[in-house]
Amino acid sequence: MPTTKLQRLFQYGSLATSMSLNAASDGIKSVVSGQKTSLKQLALSSKNVSLLGDRLKKMRGAALKVGQMLSIQDESFLPREISQLLQTVQNQSYFMPPRQLNRILTANFGDQWRAKFKSFNETPIASASISQVHSAVLQSGEKVAVKIQYPGVKDSIDSDMDTLLALLSASSLLPKGMYADKSIANAREELKWECDFIREAQAIKKFGELLADDSVFVVPKVYDHLTTKDIITMDYLEGEPITDLSRDDQQLKDWIGSEIMRLCLCEIAVFKFMQTDPNWGNFLYNSQTGKIELIDFGASRGFDDQFISNYVHCLTAGVNQDYEQVKLYSTKLGYLTGLETKEMTDAHVESIMVLGEPFRPTSSSQDSTYDFSKQDVTNRVKAKIGLMLRERLTPPPEETYSLHRKFSGVFLLCTRLQAKIKCHELFERYFK
Repeated sequence: MPTTKLQRLFQYGSLATSMSLNAASDGIKSVVSGQKTSLKQLALSSKNVSLLGDRLKKMRGAALKVGQMLSIQDESFLPREISQLLQTVQNQSYFMPPRQLNRILTANFGDQWRAKFKSFNETPIASASISQVHSAVLQSGEKVAVKIQYPGVKDSIDSDMDTLLALLSASSLLPKGMYADKSIANAREELKWECDFIREAQAIKKFGELLADDSVFVVPKVYDHLTTKDIITMDYLEGEPITDLSRDDQQLKDWIGSEIMRLCLCEIAVFKFMQTDPNWGNFLYNSQTGKIELIDFGASRGFDDQFISNYVHCLTAGVNQDYEQVKLYSTKLGYLTGLETKEMTDAHVESIMVLGEPFRPTSSSQDSTYDFSKQDVTNRVKAKIGLMLRERLTPPPEETYSLHRKFSGVFLLCTRLQAKIKCHELFERYFK
């Protein structure tokens, strides 16, 4: 795995060169054959997508994280080929070689690091964009998960991001209204947060306190004496990913979807502190305890009181289908400047009102059950994105990049579970 800035810059440079040569070669062939092929089609040929995937699997780090942040798991912004590739590569394993792993453990825990464990599984049980996780048993008998950051990722964030922005701009893969520089700047800051394992350990402890009396959610304990800027050691949680649950147990899926939606609303309106990573693998269900286990807190962040107040008012107005109030609070939040065309303003306000649909009572009897298996909200909002990207005069508020990524992830998870959730009751509980 390339670790230095120079090594990573070389990898990006050679990737860009190889993809350009492939595109040029395919372009010449298409001209000779009389076919009409766009620059984007040439850039996203199967050959180039395969090459990109192989390189990202090796490099991990910023490119994968930015792709996850921008794709929002719904192909709204990135080309479909890239979005699908990023989701696939995120779940494919690339492990550090044993010598590299040993160097990191030695640098953090000393030459006798093995003595701190009764056993240590050198084969990772999971890997992601910036780290891999190992199972181990402490000398005191506790089973733990040891999360180890890939070398070089933290130190190369800025250079990786600059290179990535240049590549995206040169290839014209992102539309103007995407505000790529703003999006990359936001991703840059969030990736630095995720690479700060001391910060993540503090976030785990904070969620442990916030959810201490919660009967559903479990947060792992952090072992401070085995936690450094590069490594976090925490309780090993035994649950399975909720997306692996049996298709037949719909009642359980309804309950899980309801509880995760409850947590999301509570994070916004009560905690004002949120774990913003939308990865569904961050939620585990333990069938032995009947509880939902939470992992991966690197993307956690707080929100100030004024932002939360305006956001709650805006979403509430959307639920109540109050056009003028949605417009007012969207301007206060910074979504709108007041100078937009009527088409842009209408599209924005209508998208907020569409997003509010699951939280409205579904009948005069105030039945609040919303069936996510039949929802078409995602497609209806998606249909307005093109116009909003063309007409947008200002980038979205900084806070909403991460908040909406999480909200979108929870919404899509409930859809995948085909959950039936009393959304109106939850909304009334936390947003009133």
